[in-house]
Amino acid sequence: MPPLACLQGRLLPVSEAHLAPNDAGFVWGATVTDLCRTFQHRLFRWAEHLQRFRRSGEGACIPLAYSDAELTHLAEQLISHNKDLLAPGQDLALVLFATPGPIGHYLDQEGLSGPPTVGMHTFAIPLKRHARLLREGARLTVPSIRALPATTVDPHIKHRSRLYWWLAEQEAQRLDPGSSALLLDERGFVTETAAANLLLVRQGEVVSPRRTGILEGISLQVVEEGCRALGIPFAEADLTLADCQQADEAMLSNTTFCLAPVSQIHGHALRCPGPLYRALLDWWSQLVGVDIARQILAASGK
Repeated sequence: MPPLACLQGRLLPVSEAHLAPNDAGFVWGATVTDLCRTFQHRLFRWAEHLQRFRRSGEGACIPLAYSDAELTHLAEQLISHNKDLLAPGQDLALVLFATPGPIGHYLDQEGLSGPPTVGMHTFAIPLKRHARLLREGARLTVPSIRALPATTVDPHIKHRSRLYWWLAEQEAQRLDPGSSALLLDERGFVTETAAANLLLVRQGEVVSPRRTGILEGISLQVVEEGCRALGIPFAEADLTLADCQQADEAMLSNTTFCLAPVSQIHGHALRCPGPLYRALLDWWSQLVGVDIARQILAASGK
């Protein structure tokens, strides 16, 4: 029983899910996307992910011909089928994507030669990969490459035009193998990593870079909710690299691993894991009814 994907509203084996080589997702790198995970095979915060996906499409001039109800039905069908292919204890990540569709002049036609391309696929959450992150903490390196300015691409659009991230990650690997790139904006303030939002802890307060300049992470919203529930102050601020290195602790929020501690920022060691990280991860585990750390660490056999 092969895993299924969804393309243009049709479920089909992943091996048959192909895009045309003249699709604008390839030609222009014009692709919006989102990623949602399951807990016990149920999609978590699906409505918020779907809303962000639709906003990304609007911001990138990529219309979505499918209603929320249609996309939800297709997503649930995919999860229902593909979950049966998982090993015990695993969960799925579901990826949505949309492009403007095929470019007509590659076929000697004017404009677009078809409707926008819309698809979904799933993959097993890489628990073994995340286990090392939870055990050792993330190491972050600041490369010379800066985040795209908001005047070029709205940072609230979740998209796949990510060559600058690829280059940033390659530089981070040269500087500190095994680390992830943490980008500064054009003013020199910290933004985010390619896969996660950054949060600092300073004097008992959790602080995020200002959301005007970063992707509006669904997991970041969950952290803010957790802070309210636990009585932890939460704020946004312009943060420098020095602010990060002087923090009491730091953490990353992300859809698949939820929350991970940061052990080092550009060569400076931090307390890892810190008490607020532990408290927030415990709260998140209670929220979803899954011991998140145990699920991830059990996959590594340690």
